[in-house]
Amino acid sequence: MFMSATNLGSAALSERLKDPLFEAYFLLRTLFTVAPILFGLDKFFNLLTHVPGGAGPSHWDKYLAGWINDILPGNGDQAMYLIGVIEIVAGVLVAVVPRIGAWVVAAWLAGIIVDLLTLSGYYDVALRDFGLLVAAVVLARLAQAVHVRRVT
Repeated sequence: MFMSATNLGSAALSERLKDPLFEAYFLLRTLFTVAPILFGLDKFFNLLTHVPGGAGPSHWDKYLAGWINDILPGNGDQAMYLIGVIEIVAGVLVAVVPRIGAWVVAAWLAGIIVDLLTLSGYYDVALRDFGLLVAAVVLARLAQAVHVRRVT
């Protein structure tokens, strides 16, 4: 009886997911692929920043420190479009080359943390993003280990 390439691939992935280290890598890679892409797309739609019952629309630029807005071209909304594109690219990079993409996401999160710490009132979000930064570094290290296992 012959197995198709798809069945072999599914069986191999199923077997690899039994390894706790690979499972952690797979979960983090999925998270850091999907989340940046969704956050990036939302920079164009502002669905995640909407406050039900709030007075007027809420936009991502409320998280942009004034000094950063001053050095970026255009206004805050236009800056968020650029940031959205960067986040989408970072998510795709994690999907395609996680050894590099994870470091890009970690650096991006470090920048977001600096922004939030200089923008009064968002320290809780900065702390959450620090946890994500640590997870991105863990993904980068796991991705390197998975890559070395594949090569050797």
